[in-house]
Amino acid sequence: MPDMSLFHSKNTKLEVDLRKYLFARGFRYRLHDKRMKGTPDLVFPKYKAVIFVHGCFWHAHENCSHASIPKTNTEFWLTKFAKNKERDELALNWLESQGWRVLTLWECAIRRPEQFCFDDLLDFVECWLVGEARSCEVSGRNELPILDLAIIDEHYA
Repeated sequence: MPDMSLFHSKNTKLEVDLRKYLFARGFRYRLHDKRMKGTPDLVFPKYKAVIFVHGCFWHAHENCSHASIPKTNTEFWLTKFAKNKERDELALNWLESQGWRVLTLWECAIRRPEQFCFDDLLDFVECWLVGEARSCEVSGRNELPILDLAIIDEHYA
């Protein structure tokens, strides 16, 4: 069995890169708020919104080239991935029941998206935060979700 303490779940390079760009765009947030189920990577109290940055491997992102099942100790990994997915779903449901909006950004959306560039992703996140869009997730193999731009225009008016 692998020593799971060797793997970092906080302050990953993907997460730090995203934080740096959002901070530069004027967004302020809390990190890893343990009072919230799932300990979201970024918490934006002003917008009643949270962001999770999910690694495609660790969260078993379906149909993603970054997610694979190791060939050794397969049973362990399948159990681990199933528990991770169950925990993610419980956290999402709890946060939404408390009135929080949840944005899940998959590793493939930040690292090498097929359908958009990183600047487009940052624009989307900014619009999602200031708008009233509900919870959603962004994968690198799909186009970015459509947001109601009228709400964003009101925010910047």
